[in-house]
Amino acid sequence: MKTFIVLLSMATLVCGCGAAINLQGKVASISSGKFLYQDGNLVTEYKSDIDAVWNACEKTMNDLRASETQKERKISSGVIKGVVQDEKVTITVQYVSLTLTSVSVFVGVTGNNIASRLIHDKIAGYLAKP
Repeated sequence: MKTFIVLLSMATLVCGCGAAINLQGKVASISSGKFLYQDGNLVTEYKSDIDAVWNACEKTMNDLRASETQKERKISSGVIKGVVQDEKVTITVQYVSLTLTSVSVFVGVTGNNIASRLIHDKIAGYLAKP
């Protein structure tokens, strides 16, 4: 773990705003500080409770006209799967604390950073609305 942290720190210094590390077949990178891109998943945390974030994710999938939608919600986590413009989309919501929720977005077969970022932008937009 210490080696990973040292390598990530060195890569960040060399690369500036973004860095990528391949460790034991897993790829992790940090982009613009707030997002973590790991194995095709774009992960960020929202300063909101899990219920509000879950509702924002549902609205996002509805707004994107997702078909074949499947939802599985538990107390501290949930997964929404669907197909948007012939791409499989998986949104995973995870409780972190009362006012902090982690959301992971995976698009396509190997992950699509740009599409995932657009989905995160829509989620954030719904959370910003009163």
